Amino acid sequence: MIQAFRHRYPALTYRDYQLQWIGQFVSNAGTQMQVVAINWHLYEITHSPYVLAILGASRIVPIIAFSLVGGAVVDAHNRKKILYVTQISQAVLAAVMAWLTWTHRATPVNLILANVLLVAFYVLDSPARQALMPSLVKREHFGNAVSLNVIGFNISTVAGPAIAGFLIAAYGVGSAYAVDAVSFLVLLAALFGIRATGAIESGKRQPISLAAIHEGLLFVKSKTLIWSTMLLDFFVTFFGEATVLLPVFAKDILHGGPQLLGFLYAAPFIGASVMGLIASHMGKVMHTGKALAIGIVFYAVGTIVFGLSKNAALSLAALMVIGAGDGMSAIIRNIIRQLSTPDHIRGRMTAINMIFYTGGPRLGEVEAGIVAGLLGAPLSVVIGGIGTLIVVTIMFSRIPALGSYKDA
Repeated sequence: MIQAFRHRYPALTYRDYQLQWIGQFVSNAGTQMQVVAINWHLYEITHSPYVLAILGASRIVPIIAFSLVGGAVVDAHNRKKILYVTQISQAVLAAVMAWLTWTHRATPVNLILANVLLVAFYVLDSPARQALMPSLVKREHFGNAVSLNVIGFNISTVAGPAIAGFLIAAYGVGSAYAVDAVSFLVLLAALFGIRATGAIESGKRQPISLAAIHEGLLFVKSKTLIWSTMLLDFFVTFFGEATVLLPVFAKDILHGGPQLLGFLYAAPFIGASVMGLIASHMGKVMHTGKALAIGIVFYAVGTIVFGLSKNAALSLAALMVIGAGDGMSAIIRNIIRQLSTPDHIRGRMTAINMIFYTGGPRLGEVEAGIVAGLLGAPLSVVIGGIGTLIVVTIMFSRIPALGSYKDA
């Protein structure tokens, strides 16, 4: 049985990867609790979808401003040392948000400002973590590691919102912020136990400079599959993003409370976790280009159904379909990009990608909040789902390499 497990999940036989997986699992659960908490908190204070749109807009500012520089920093310095700094800083910020809430000093302005600072540290944290991961397992087991990461990410994103909903209902919003602060310390402890040094391949470290940033941009431009999947990330999440409106659906359309909100946040990640488990069992994905397109279509159709639903059970099912479709495409996109990129430039590639995969949802939150304010939340989501179908049709018809790709 142990031998069969090792054959099925070879990445988990690496001690460093085990520690990274556990630490990231706990940290992400806490982060997702914070996402639920601040969205609920702001809507409870203001009762305005426009404020939620402002929150989404504020999250994109540090990503646009610092991502390219952040990628250059990651390719110039030890990745583990960068993660020590980002984890401690994010823990402090989450603790400050809890203190502001408990002392009744929380306002939309200081909550949004704290969130901006969290995202600013995330700009360094995410590329450092992703650039470190290929050094934790052998290349032939990297695909399995990505699938297991997707499973861990999505299970933690199921647990985080669900726990947040009950914590908020029982102990108030501040408790969710406090648990988030502790979760960063768990990943920090895991990092101390990882034996991989975090150093970049010898002789290939690039100093932080405009030339280094330019080199990263030229690399991405030269790889059709990399830049095209980045564009897909951006436009699909821009049109399909509905997360920022979940407080509106939970409270005003489905007539629930914070517990229902927690389940709504968790549902897409249940679907994505199931898809990640299926992918890890399948091993190599055949006809991956077609699988990528199918995943995005599922994401779009689920979005349309969710926008039209007035029933909590149907809404949860639609969100699971959204998550399954997104999980399928995310696994394929991550494997393509990471294995197509040399270690010495991986931080810059990941940072460029961050602009697309986080910029799309954040700008999508702005779009969704504005359209919801003008036309209502359901119509805003339905329009986004239709827009996603249009995008996938155009992209796969104009870029044949996407649909014809067969080996991830």
